[in-house]
Amino acid sequence: MKPCRITNEQLIALHYKKQNIIKGALIYCAGDTIAAFLLDEFSIYRLLGMMFVGATFYAFEIPNYFDWIVKKTIHLKGLKATLAKTLLAIAYFNPLWIARHLFFIQLFSGQFSDINFSLVEIAFWSFLVNIPISFLANYIIQNRFKIKWRFLGSAVFSAIMAIYYALSEVIFV
Repeated sequence: MKPCRITNEQLIALHYKKQNIIKGALIYCAGDTIAAFLLDEFSIYRLLGMMFVGATFYAFEIPNYFDWIVKKTIHLKGLKATLAKTLLAIAYFNPLWIARHLFFIQLFSGQFSDINFSLVEIAFWSFLVNIPISFLANYIIQNRFKIKWRFLGSAVFSAIMAIYYALSEVIFV
């Protein structure tokens, strides 16, 4: 039996860069802070918690996922490539991702009794309703932005969506 050899092309280099950490911390918490003020739910713990999530989870996951999309779709051309990139980005920001984001909001707001399965239901409806907007935004981010600007574009869009996600707890309850 031959040993399994992995080529450099098969490896995915994971990135966690200082600039993404700073952008993630500032941009994600900015969107959530606006939502918190709109809902009269501002808390310094929530602000710091969302800064932490933006600087860790989101700053690591999203740029690496976008790199993966590029590698996964490199062989595609034209409309097929455009649609694949857009749909893969939408697939990442799925109802479970939204539910996790809502979980973080509840956790850092100290609203532990609101952490339950209803967050998944809210996330599902939130995702379903925003598909047209998400499709357009992810099309632009994945197909018009250079790879180095995609995390920033996604973070800004997600900050705007963070306002929507926080409001979706009121809209879809």
